[in-house]
Amino acid sequence: MALSNDDIQACAGRLHQAEKTRVQIRQLSQDFPEITIADAYAIQRAWVDIKVAEGRLVKGHKIGLTSKAMQSALNIDEPDSGVLLDDMFFADGGLIPTERFIATRVEAELAFVMSKRLSGPDCTMFDVLNATDFVVPALEILDTRIERVDPKTRASRKIYDTIADNAANAGIVLGGRPIRPLDADLRWIGALCFRNGQIEETGLAAGVLNHPATSVAWLANKIAPLGLALEPGQVVLAGSFIRPIETRKGDTIQADYGAYGSVSCYFA
Repeated sequence: MALSNDDIQACAGRLHQAEKTRVQIRQLSQDFPEITIADAYAIQRAWVDIKVAEGRLVKGHKIGLTSKAMQSALNIDEPDSGVLLDDMFFADGGLIPTERFIATRVEAELAFVMSKRLSGPDCTMFDVLNATDFVVPALEILDTRIERVDPKTRASRKIYDTIADNAANAGIVLGGRPIRPLDADLRWIGALCFRNGQIEETGLAAGVLNHPATSVAWLANKIAPLGLALEPGQVVLAGSFIRPIETRKGDTIQADYGAYGSVSCYFA
């Protein structure tokens, strides 16, 4: 790690303030060119600690950058992850308070609801399927507390910025029909994604590392060295299989999962 503990705590505080004030901060990769992946995750953990100290509860995890295209764009060879907190969950068909966020986007995903503790190392997709209670259609709401493009250098944010920013996570909507993990070939579950009645994106869950359970196994192995595991009852967002859909106040987003139902939300 290149950053000091004081730097890490300061960055976490800046992100927390940015979320509360809805004013983005400069890319951390601009302020700290020497920043590493380990530093970015340390900042994320420090920010989550701030939220937990304020009364938030950890309810699960999210996995991002699961497609080869996104990994290539950011010059990385593995996904990233963030933490789901209790105040990030919104009801299917419910209202999303636009004033709470800065610049929202939405992705379609499958969420795994764990029934057993799942820990690495050496966790496989078969372990994931055995430890999962239900798989549920989901929408992930993304936000960015860090500027996407630096106004001075015109540099785009880097993977370090995204990871520190809790992998850009801001909300989750669960809906549709819960599926037992062995009752369907999860690779072939797809979604038609609409904004205000017009189709924007489509995709298949196979776009997530060829099988979304492989993504969950990656996470269990990734957090094992920290002494962490996926716990019973936790929700794990396995990763998006569409490009993010930009949203604004007044938008209705719906993802139609066919036989597995639909999930929607309205940005009020």
